[in-house]
Amino acid sequence: MKAVSGRSPRRPEGLVGLQDVARAANVSIASVSRVINGTAKVSEVVRQRVERACAELGYVPNGAARALSSRRTRAVGAVVPAIENSGFAITIGALQSRLEQAGYTLLLANSGYDPEVELRMVTALLTQGVDGLVLVGHRHDPRLMPMLKRMGVVFVETWTLASDRPCVGFDNEKAARQITEYLVSLGHTSISTIAGRTQFNDRSASRIASMEAFLNQRGLKLHSERLVEHPYRILDGRLAMRSLLSSADRPTAVVCGNDQLAFGALIEAASLGVDVPGEISITGFNDLDYAAHLDPPLTTLRVPVEQMGAMAGDYIVSSLQGEPVAAVAEIDVSLIVRGSTAPPPARRSTT
Repeated sequence: MKAVSGRSPRRPEGLVGLQDVARAANVSIASVSRVINGTAKVSEVVRQRVERACAELGYVPNGAARALSSRRTRAVGAVVPAIENSGFAITIGALQSRLEQAGYTLLLANSGYDPEVELRMVTALLTQGVDGLVLVGHRHDPRLMPMLKRMGVVFVETWTLASDRPCVGFDNEKAARQITEYLVSLGHTSISTIAGRTQFNDRSASRIASMEAFLNQRGLKLHSERLVEHPYRILDGRLAMRSLLSSADRPTAVVCGNDQLAFGALIEAASLGVDVPGEISITGFNDLDYAAHLDPPLTTLRVPVEQMGAMAGDYIVSSLQGEPVAAVAEIDVSLIVRGSTAPPPARRSTT
């Protein structure tokens, strides 16, 4: 019978331990343990050093790491930019339903479009021992992907397409080009956009860049843009539309980043006595339930958000169960033409 060594078991290669955190923070292992477990008071300076070292190294407590390797929790985490956004909410609902069918529980967090917050939320979910993660978009804190790779965490990105990571989504550039091309085909040459924040939002940034590129190809320029730096809300759509309509050189068409912003734009146009689509055309994005029932009904891009959530759940479950599954799944986005768009006034008067 072999003698048992008194040394501690070797830590799996790539995992970060207390010793690594203590070395990076220049404190004792006991101090690191106190900060992580909250078992005793430590100075604010020590606490900040330890927390900074944990974040930089991507440290996750050993208990959570063991849970990840054993797959005992049967919980999946998801981090979305804004829970109150209807598109994300519907996606999450479908994701949860699919996970529950397979016996998994969903744990949800909100990042507020802040990559550092997203990193903290992911770390917290990993600390809880989630078996997998669902993320939104392709751009994250630069420390996030190395941490997931180091820990071997199953994850999938949604609302985007990328060839180098698991994802379920659509081509945002192609979607924006589709709706811009439609407006130009109607005769619009003065097109504005009411978009969500582009900083830390690769989806919105890609759509605006695509609009600008297409218009430049046709010898046109984006008339103006109004960036909504808050979550996509109806009030933000109203305020942005008010600004566009107060311009001496009004656009003849406005592309909104989602249906909520478009709803706000329609309300503001009506309140100012501006006819839609007689004087100005407005488009949305997502095709939420109410889009067809607005006055006028909203022209928008239909994104099958429920399908996206269900497919993301399928990817996570299949991966955890060792079943083959496509790493990249593209969903179809389609243009739905309704009454909020028409040729611009000058074009109609000549036809």
